[in-house]
Amino acid sequence: MSGLRAAFEAGRFAVTAEIGPPGGADAEAVTRKAELLRGWVDAANVTDNQGANVRMSSLAGSLLAQRAGVEPVMQLTCRDRNRIALQSDLLAAGALSIPNVLLLTGDHPRFGDHPEAKPVFDLDGVQLVWTARTLRDDGVLLSGKAVPARPAWLIGTVENPFAPPPRFRARRLAKKVSAGAEFVQTQYVFDFEVFERWMADLRDLGVTDHCKVIAGVGPIRSLRALDYMRTAVPGVHVPDEVDRRLRGVPAGRVAEEGIRMCAEAVQRLATIPGVAGVHIMALGFEHGVPDILRRAGIPRPPAALPDHHRHHPMEGIGHAR
Repeated sequence: MSGLRAAFEAGRFAVTAEIGPPGGADAEAVTRKAELLRGWVDAANVTDNQGANVRMSSLAGSLLAQRAGVEPVMQLTCRDRNRIALQSDLLAAGALSIPNVLLLTGDHPRFGDHPEAKPVFDLDGVQLVWTARTLRDDGVLLSGKAVPARPAWLIGTVENPFAPPPRFRARRLAKKVSAGAEFVQTQYVFDFEVFERWMADLRDLGVTDHCKVIAGVGPIRSLRALDYMRTAVPGVHVPDEVDRRLRGVPAGRVAEEGIRMCAEAVQRLATIPGVAGVHIMALGFEHGVPDILRRAGIPRPPAALPDHHRHHPMEGIGHAR
């Protein structure tokens, strides 16, 4: 059983984080990040060419994280693969005992380091969730062909409670849950008023009875990051009071204030009915995740990972030469 699934079933407040694979073939880059998170998170997303930039594959990164003792959530986007390749990677994840997959449409290539690349988008995120559920539960490919051995991963999706029009956001997630999503990770939560309305809509629709909601958080550690978050990250709403609070401290204390605010956000989210955990997005600041959790008073470490997650059969993965 997935350790993340076990946390959900035990009713324990779950914590996930992120591991961004490197832009080169350095296996230790993943291992170092995983070691900072081990024992503090229930699982860590291994991103899939995040921002449409070329990185080590999520599949390889997931294996390396797993070998380092951190349960992976393998991200898989529709941007770079047709339905054949998507199903192939899903089968590979199952064969390699990767316990969780997070399925999403993906950023357009024009936002990344190869803007001239041709986007695929043969399926969208909802269709990919349905494909994964059918493959796992029915043992059938999109072609109708049966597979002899079914994968057993937990299926996740993403949602942005703050994107317009807000009145449709809960129904959009309900559609993904109907397709087979079992947990959802959200965009950064800074606007609690909007987020709590979204959660109320989810509860009214019965979505939280079938899907675990993991709310996205992250520390804003500089005024430059604050400006970027407010102007350049689609779907993120940073309220004026957050802006005033970060600008109201001396320049040398912005990072500390951002960490304090992130811990406070975790505490507040833990009190909202239907919120099953938090997803801490702190790429490049993995060493700060334990401090955020300690300040928030979230009990750690989680239950030990099953042995087959700590010692993967592909122990021989090494450095590029």
